[in-house]
Amino acid sequence: MASRIVTVMLLIVAVIHWIPAAGALGVARLNALYDIEIVGNDLAILMRHRAVVFGLLGILFAYAAFRPAVQAIALGIAAASTLSFVLLAAMVGEHNAAIRRVVVADWLALGCILVAAGAFVYRLRSHDAA
Repeated sequence: MASRIVTVMLLIVAVIHWIPAAGALGVARLNALYDIEIVGNDLAILMRHRAVVFGLLGILFAYAAFRPAVQAIALGIAAASTLSFVLLAAMVGEHNAAIRRVVVADWLALGCILVAAGAFVYRLRSHDAA
């Protein structure tokens, strides 16, 4: 049961990370995702690259969902990714509704990560006891 929990939670985290990956398709999609105006090619490149990185993270988390050997590192990376955004949003303060939705999604992802981590540790301890 613990293995299934880890798998499902990592898949949810993967999906949450795939949503912003759509921004790689272009500036119009980034504008819609974040309710911001991407001005200039430099910012467009940075934001589209960010979207690609999120897509790659989602692939890692989906892969890890079915590969116990990489689950610990994937959970650590997922926690760092989501927690860093939540902390940055809190430190910077005032942000638009679209960014608040991202913060809420990251809190949801963090909850999934904690549940997965708990199940992961439980699975390890139950195997050690056997």
